[in-house]
Order: sequence, then structure tokens, then C-alpha cells
Amino acid sequence: MLVYVWNGTADETLSHPFDPFPCGTAEQPFVIAQLGQSLDGRIATPTGDSKYINGGAALDHLHAIRARVDAVLVGIGTVVADDPLLTVRRVPGRSPARVILDPSGRLPCDARVLADDGVPRIVITRPGAPVAQGADCIAIEADGGVIPPRAILRALGACGFRRILVEGGARTISAFMDAGLVDRLHVLVAPLILGSGRNGLDLAPIGPLSQALRPRARAHLLADGNVLFDCDLSAGRLPSEPLSALAPWEA
Repeated sequence: MLVYVWNGTADETLSHPFDPFPCGTAEQPFVIAQLGQSLDGRIATPTGDSKYINGGAALDHLHAIRARVDAVLVGIGTVVADDPLLTVRRVPGRSPARVILDPSGRLPCDARVLADDGVPRIVITRPGAPVAQGADCIAIEADGGVIPPRAILRALGACGFRRILVEGGARTISAFMDAGLVDRLHVLVAPLILGSGRNGLDLAPIGPLSQALRPRARAHLLADGNVLFDCDLSAGRLPSEPLSALAPWEA
């Protein structure tokens, strides 16, 4: 059972971690990203060990987000490292479509995200890259080897997805944040210090402190001692291009 203890005041807009989850549009789906990390901002040890930095209540929270979105998106690095299911199991609710960002065709054919459970499975890749059987393919031209997050959202919006969870990894979440495409960020912080390891975010460098992102945020204490920071980034969300701007290979 999820238990949230809120430390804010009653008149603030962000009244609950799931309130509101607005329905986006085809041109601009609503995007939420979730990140679990230690007190010192690490998501894994130097050897890559990350299961589990955050506790059971944090996992319940992640599954509750999955149950409230249309699609969950992860990068291929997360699939190769963790072989996640990306389903809803710890709370009631339906599982969202699973979207894997795989520019170079590295997705193993036996990856668990490809399980045929009646949920759409989509691989976003570059034209001509190999695609594992068991998934639909969206081919998008890469820019310097990177598929632009804005093009990804346009393609997913055209597929009918209006609420999208960007679940990982750090590079994928950072790319969407750098592009100004994240409406809401949930950061779960565990009472744990790793001292070294992989950082949770790796955004473009800034100069003066005035350039730092300063989202409206609320903190919630979870039952297992993790702290959830619910950050509203919608004020800095950049508008998406209209669907009419889609190139033929993006439709």
C-alpha cells in the first residue's frame, strides 16, 4: 500500500503526486519522468549495481505511475542492463504500451519487454537498423547518432499516446529534459550514500546559477523512508511542432 506524507501547505497547486496527470494532445503529449537515486545523486554503483537503491514503496510508486500513463519509454541501455518487464504488477491497473529507444538495433530478441501479453510493443530506431521480432517499428532519422526527443514525441503522439512516462535511463531522461519536453519529474531519494557511481542526471552545463532549473516542487515521505520530490517543469515546457511538420518517415 502506498502511503504519502506531505510536507507542504494546503493551498499549493501540486496537491498529490498523481494530481494532476493531464491528458496531452497528439501534438504535445504529457510527459512525466521518474528517477530513483541515493542521497548523493547516484543511480548505481561504479560496477552498475542498482537493484534496488530505492525500497519497496518507491517501486510501488513507479508501478502506480505506469498504471496512469499510455506508454512507458526506456532507452536500450536500461533494457540491456536490467531486462525490465515494464508492466504494472505491484498496484492495481493496466500495463501501458512499452516503447524502447534503440537507435542501433541492440535489442535482444529474448528481452522481457517483448513478451506477447497483449500490450503494444514499439521499437524506435533509425532507418535500416535491425529490429527484434515481436515489436512494431518506428524509424526516425538520427541527428549525429541521436534520435531527437521531439521527433520521438511527435511519432508517439501520432500513435495516440497522450501520457508518456520516460522511465530511464539517466541519459534518456536527461535528453528529454535538455530538450525542454518534460512536464513533471518525480525524483525518489533513498536514505543511502554511495559516494561514487553513476549520476542520476547529466544535463547540458550551465554558466551562472540563475540558469538552473527551479521547478515548483513538493516533498512526500514514503513508508520505507524514501522521499519523493514531485517537480513541476511545465512552465519551461517548449511547444511541439504541429503534426503537419512530420516527415514522411515519421508518420
